[in-house]
Amino acid sequence: MEYQQISYEVFGAVLRVCHNRPDKGNAETEQLLGELDHALERARNDDAIRVLILGGKGKHFSAGHDLTDGLATRGSFTPEQHWLWEIEHYYGNALRIWDFPKPTIAQVQGACIAGGFMVANMCDLMVASEDALFSDPVVHSLAAAAVEVLVHPWVMGTRKAKEFLFTGQKLTAAEGKEWGMINHVVPRAELEDFTMKLAQHIALAPPVAIRMIKRSLNRTADMQGFRNSLAAHFDTHLLSTSTQEWKDVVAAGMAKSIEAAKNNAGVKS
Repeated sequence: MEYQQISYEVFGAVLRVCHNRPDKGNAETEQLLGELDHALERARNDDAIRVLILGGKGKHFSAGHDLTDGLATRGSFTPEQHWLWEIEHYYGNALRIWDFPKPTIAQVQGACIAGGFMVANMCDLMVASEDALFSDPVVHSLAAAAVEVLVHPWVMGTRKAKEFLFTGQKLTAAEGKEWGMINHVVPRAELEDFTMKLAQHIALAPPVAIRMIKRSLNRTADMQGFRNSLAAHFDTHLLSTSTQEWKDVVAAGMAKSIEAAKNNAGVKS
């Protein structure tokens, strides 16, 4: 498969896959997520790959789901069709990152918004540049109950997740590290090298042992309710996109709301 919206770069035992739509803020189209799924399956079956870095080319990690693309291709979907599509793609894609059997590291710079926030936080570790900004403004901007996968309380704690989502605020990399969401914050110029060195160090571990410990850690989260809580929220999210509030936002002009959310989060190509 020739990738058009992601990059696939192998550095010994480390694979780096990046969103590759820098002129669009790396917004995630259906095609991009399909290519990401393909890359995950390809890497899963490649025994030479021991660690995956997930990043973004250009200024930003990702501005989130490309809602303009969604309106064009799925704007006439019924709620049932949206449920079926999103549980396979948005929700399914995120869980496939979480369930990827090898260690994963999110390499984040610039904007990491909504769907981008969701994707990055399904990785095992996160390294962010000092200029990284995180946001999930969709409660305010789109009248939706956050994104499809409510990973937020699991990576920053319930009280901070409530503040983050209730206000639609921007979160800096320094705050994200303080809140426990980010492992390391580094200067932008050092982001790729630092993340690669971390990945290469992890890749030195015996591959079966590290896959087994990841399995145990993920199972621990599941025993605490992780997967069940995500499944419960997904249905709530879909319900929130069928409310009168949501319809009013669409009627008022969703494109305007999307642009306002991007501007608030500082997304510029």
